[in-house]
Amino acid sequence: MNLLDNFEVRDLGNLELLAKQVVEGFIIGLHKSPFHGFSVEFAEHRIYNQGESTKNIDWKVYARSDKMFVKRYEEETNLRCQIVIDSSSSMYFPEDPKKGSKLYINKLRFSSLAAAALMHLLKKQRDAFGLSIFDESIKIHSRCKVSTSHYRLMLTHLEKLIKNPEKNKSTSAAEALHQIADSISRRSLVVIFSDMFEHNDNVENMFSALQHLKHNKHEVVLFHVVDKSKEIDFEFENRPYIFIDMESGEEVRVQSDQVKEHYVEQMAKFKEQLKIKCLQYKIDFVEADINEGFKPVLQSYLVKRSKMV
Repeated sequence: MNLLDNFEVRDLGNLELLAKQVVEGFIIGLHKSPFHGFSVEFAEHRIYNQGESTKNIDWKVYARSDKMFVKRYEEETNLRCQIVIDSSSSMYFPEDPKKGSKLYINKLRFSSLAAAALMHLLKKQRDAFGLSIFDESIKIHSRCKVSTSHYRLMLTHLEKLIKNPEKNKSTSAAEALHQIADSISRRSLVVIFSDMFEHNDNVENMFSALQHLKHNKHEVVLFHVVDKSKEIDFEFENRPYIFIDMESGEEVRVQSDQVKEHYVEQMAKFKEQLKIKCLQYKIDFVEADINEGFKPVLQSYLVKRSKMV
């Protein structure tokens, strides 16, 4: 069992190190899988074309190889990727029973580490990336860059997000995604991590915002982040529970088996509606179960990248 499958990776004490471990473990597995055809050798130079400026030639490489290579900079990257994370309070489910344990994962921690791993992979491939974080409004929005200093700044934003959980923050995914769509000037890959839990009267607005991203010529991958066993399959013991809405604080006391059938049915309808809308808008929908590791996230990204580059 590797780092992608066990929960040693839940210790988020060093996000940069963990992102590197996740990516390296994934690449090792890639060579042994049906996906071995994807390029996992990462070049940071391109061959010099006769007649162009010599100012960016890497003379150290020339001295070693007797061949001219040009250093690649941000504007020459193959891909631009905007990573978008929903940080509303529902993303802090399930709550940490030990209050502060590092050996613990919820939807937001999963999304943050998955985003960090994607950034590490993007950096290795010399692709530019930015980060957007939203709840009721956009909290962070950085434009795409490719430098190491930018990468570490983005990790700092993610670490702050992990270490400062807030209750009773609702979400306005629709409004945030509309703003993000308007703010990205160049065609990009937009990767969204969200449970997509909006109030019923906002669902159509949310779908409209996803359509807005596609209308602006962006490619979109939606990672539907869930704790599948609890939030989709409602696997609770048959006893009384008090369920608390993490965004509003509203409490409901129920016997789990009395509501399970109806709940599972409604969640299945919601997920199917989401999948159909994504199919209609040509958005990649990927269920990201926090208990299943990061391999589906990185694999889905590579498949998408191979179609775009």
